[in-house]
Amino acid sequence: MADYRRQVLEILKSKKCEFDRRGKGDHEIWRSPINGRKFPVDSKIVSRHTANGILRQAGIKDIKIS
Repeated sequence: MADYRRQVLEILKSKKCEFDRRGKGDHEIWRSPINGRKFPVDSKIVSRHTANGILRQAGIKDIKIS
């Protein structure tokens, strides 16, 4: 089973997204300087579709995980 969390976090950090706080359960809340939105990041990301959805919520449109 694939885990895309490491890839997602590397991309978020390279785009200057910041950890904001702990969320419910095993989620973290991150903040994007690109669009000013806060978005959840799960501790286990097993679907590339979910990983790409997190990047879209962060406003990162030029990078996709394949």
